[in-house]
Amino acid sequence: MRELGVGIIGAGLIGEQHALAFTRVQAAQVLAVADIDPAAAERLAGNYAIRDSYGDFRRLLERDDIDMVCIGTPNYTHREIAVAAAEAGKHIICEKPLARTMAEGDEMLAAADRAKIKLMYAELICFAPRYVRAKELMDEGAFGRVFQIKHGETHYGPHSEWFWDGDLAGGGVMMDMGCHSVEIIRWLYDKPPIESVTAELGTFVHSDRTDVDDHALVVIRFQGNRIGVVEGSWAKPGGMDDRLDIQGSAGTCHGDMMQQSSLFTYSDVGYGYSVEKGTTTGYSYTIAEEYYNYGMPQEMQHFTDCVLNDREPMETGRDARVSLEVIYAAYRSAATGARVDFPLQLKAKQAAEVPYLVWKQRRTVSQE
Repeated sequence: MRELGVGIIGAGLIGEQHALAFTRVQAAQVLAVADIDPAAAERLAGNYAIRDSYGDFRRLLERDDIDMVCIGTPNYTHREIAVAAAEAGKHIICEKPLARTMAEGDEMLAAADRAKIKLMYAELICFAPRYVRAKELMDEGAFGRVFQIKHGETHYGPHSEWFWDGDLAGGGVMMDMGCHSVEIIRWLYDKPPIESVTAELGTFVHSDRTDVDDHALVVIRFQGNRIGVVEGSWAKPGGMDDRLDIQGSAGTCHGDMMQQSSLFTYSDVGYGYSVEKGTTTGYSYTIAEEYYNYGMPQEMQHFTDCVLNDREPMETGRDARVSLEVIYAAYRSAATGARVDFPLQLKAKQAAEVPYLVWKQRRTVSQE
C-alpha cells in the first residue's frame, strides 16, 4: 500500500491535534504545515518533525506529493481553502463546522464534486471509543427501541478571539459546539430524516464581550418518533465536559468522555495541563490521552483508508451540511419561539447570511 502525503493547514490548537493524531496513523505522513503566521507553522513543524512549513497555504497546495489536506483554520476561511484545495486535486478533511454559511458550504461541496475528490467532515466524537461502543450496544438492541439521545458539550468559552465574533464564526456556542451534538445524535440513530427543530438560545454570561449565544438547548425530532436533545454551553466553568445519554424502551446508557478517562487530582500549586480549557489548581480532572479518547487518531486513520481504498467516509461533507441546516433552524426557532419544520426552506439571501444573524436581529428588536 502506498503512503499518503498529508498537509496540515492551520497551526493552532486543532492543527496540533491533527499532527499528533497522524503520528498514530498507518500509511500516511504529514509532509508540510501552513499557517498565516509563519512562526506558528514553523513551530508546529518542528514539534512533530514535519519537514516543511509555509506562511501561505497555496504553496502547500502546489506540491505534487500532498494527497490530502486537513483544514483546521477559523470558520470564515474554510470556503476559500477548501475550494482551492479541491481545484488542486487534494482530498479534504474539514474541521467543524463545515462553513459559516450554507452558501459557503454548498460552494465547497460543488468544488469537491467537480474535482472528484473526497470532502470529509472531521466530526471526531463519532470516533470516540466510548461513543463507538455505545452505538454497538444500541445497534445490538441492548436498550430496546431508543427514543431519546441527549448529548452535551460544555465549557466556559473559546480560546481564540474570533470565536466571539458572530460575523467571523457564523454564530456562538450552537455553531461551535452544538454541531458536535447534532452529528453524533444523527450518527447514533443511523442518520434518519429530520422532521423539526425547536431551540432556546441566549447570552447568559458573556454579554460583556459578545452578542452571540453562549448557551443553547435544542430539541430535534427525527422520523420514527425519536428525539435528540442538544446542550451546548460556553457558560459552564470547570473545563471541558462531554456527556452522552441514551434512553430506550429496555435500557439506558450514560457516557462521560472526560471524567471517566481522567485522574481525580488536587494541587495547591497547579501543574501544566489538565484538560482542554480546564484549571489545574485545587481539584481537577487530569485527562489521559485526550486526543485518543476524543477519537482523533481513529478518525484520521479512517479517512486515510477511505482515500487509499476509494471508500465512502463515515462522515462526509453532506453530513456536515445537514448539521449546518440544523444550526440555521435552531437560530430561527430561537428567534421566533416556534418549531422549524424540515426540509429547511432558505432563500438565496438567507443561505448567504451567517445563521445567528436572524436571532441577533430579532433579539435586538425585542430589546429596544
